[in-house]
Amino acid sequence: MNLPESLKYTKDHEWVRIEGNIATVGITEFAQGELGDIVFVEIETEDEDLAKEEVFGTIEAVKTVSDLYMPLSGTVIEVNEDLETQPELVNKEPYDGGWMIKIQIKDTAELASLLSAADYKALID
Repeated sequence: MNLPESLKYTKDHEWVRIEGNIATVGITEFAQGELGDIVFVEIETEDEDLAKEEVFGTIEAVKTVSDLYMPLSGTVIEVNEDLETQPELVNKEPYDGGWMIKIQIKDTAELASLLSAADYKALID
């Protein structure tokens, strides 16, 4: 399973790429595999301030619909518009083209609550 060491992870199966005070967020390869074929991603929280663990959107697979949770408190500053027409990017490129949102981080102290790749691997094994 691909778990890039450069990313951080949550117990809710989101990955986080930190660049300065911006976090790019998606779901892990493990999560997309568990969900199966992604058919729809709905994110209507752009420009909203959300707290850590609040729902920022939903992801729909052939068999189920799941909520997407904020890994950190902050403002959703960008949504991956490619997912509107190509939700399968989440399956094909979970760590690249399948990213979901970018967050302006509100509280950098929350970064300490994110999991390393090794910690996330232990969680899913």
